Amino acid sequence: MTDMNRTGRPKAVVLLSGGLDSMVAAGLAREAGYSLLALTVNYNQRHLVELASARRIAAELGAERHVVLPIDLRAFGGSSLTADIDVPKEGVGLGEEEEGAIPVTYVPARNTIFLSLALGWAEADNARDMFLGINALDYSGYPDCRPAFVEAFEALAGVATKAGVEGNRFKVHAPLLHMTKADIVREAARLGLDAGMSWSCYDPQEGQHCGLCDSCRLRRKGFEEAGLPDPTVYASAA
Repeated sequence: MTDMNRTGRPKAVVLLSGGLDSMVAAGLAREAGYSLLALTVNYNQRHLVELASARRIAAELGAERHVVLPIDLRAFGGSSLTADIDVPKEGVGLGEEEEGAIPVTYVPARNTIFLSLALGWAEADNARDMFLGINALDYSGYPDCRPAFVEAFEALAGVATKAGVEGNRFKVHAPLLHMTKADIVREAARLGLDAGMSWSCYDPQEGQHCGLCDSCRLRRKGFEEAGLPDPTVYASAA
């Protein structure tokens, strides 16, 4: 049975990285009437500055609780975000990479790990809904940003939890799954969210977005195609 907070709203665990996509997913969860349990994972990523953005966004959205959970994925490495591997700066993810190649910014099994943590909190707090900001269009080829991943995780949750085997199914909401980055930028504006609170850059340069990494390029492209002003300060205009 889904738990309600004192306002009578159902609870949802929202994965809140501090990025634009997760901010919009959280905003859509709030708009849908959920009380937000915001979960931010500090996985010792290169772009730790995004944690401050996550805190600002959680406060702005009025999250019932915001948990910043430490888990050091640098112990495993395997990604330019969790190991001493250079972040690519050549437009990966914008159609310039080798077809079918998964870039080194992919963190092994990251969304599976994060959703598993969200599932644990959801079951503990009697919530049955989880939100995350994955996207299957502008997603850099990451395998854990596809509809098949969402469907498989929901099936797993149904057999891996006490709630699930007792018939209380979990729902994974990925409202941005089929949006372009421009769509997401427009949705942030529609929701009245300040996109300047969010952080996208994989390789921060003195507190600024680098402007050259895959994530910066996708962010800049999204604002340009949406026809909306980009509040982001980029270290490089390239």
